[in-house]
Amino acid sequence: MKQLLIIRHAKSSWALKGQDDFDRPLNDRGNRDAPAMAQHLLKKHIHIDLFISSTAKRAITTAGYFAEAYQVIKKDIRGEQKLFHAYPMVFYDVIRTLEDTVTTVAIIAHNPGITLFANELTTTKIDNIPTCGIFAIKADSRHWADFESAKKTFWFFDYPKQ
Repeated sequence: MKQLLIIRHAKSSWALKGQDDFDRPLNDRGNRDAPAMAQHLLKKHIHIDLFISSTAKRAITTAGYFAEAYQVIKKDIRGEQKLFHAYPMVFYDVIRTLEDTVTTVAIIAHNPGITLFANELTTTKIDNIPTCGIFAIKADSRHWADFESAKKTFWFFDYPKQ
């Protein structure tokens, strides 16, 4: 059994006009929500073997908060530039490369692709993964290479304002 946590980056700032979208930081709410949601996962006793994140500033910062809560060194977060505004096929491509020793992976990325991807996985459909929202599934597979065709079941959906 493989477990996937899809996490949308925390709330970002639009304060600097003209700033490149890739470089936008988290705002105050994002800096509060990310550590809180990481603690929420810890209280559920969910172990995460690997963190993979878009390399955009707001995503990698969100991943850093989760890594810190899980006592993972930030340099061990696997950065994937192709997850920046990625569509579902890119998520499958990233997952397909995972080592089978990884049981639970958290992927931190962006909308709209993250919601589109989540809606492809199970019969549970959502309108939108809000900032710092977590959509989790379990896949009946021993190998990440088989993830796309594996039977998947909805596990949970949490977000800060819930």
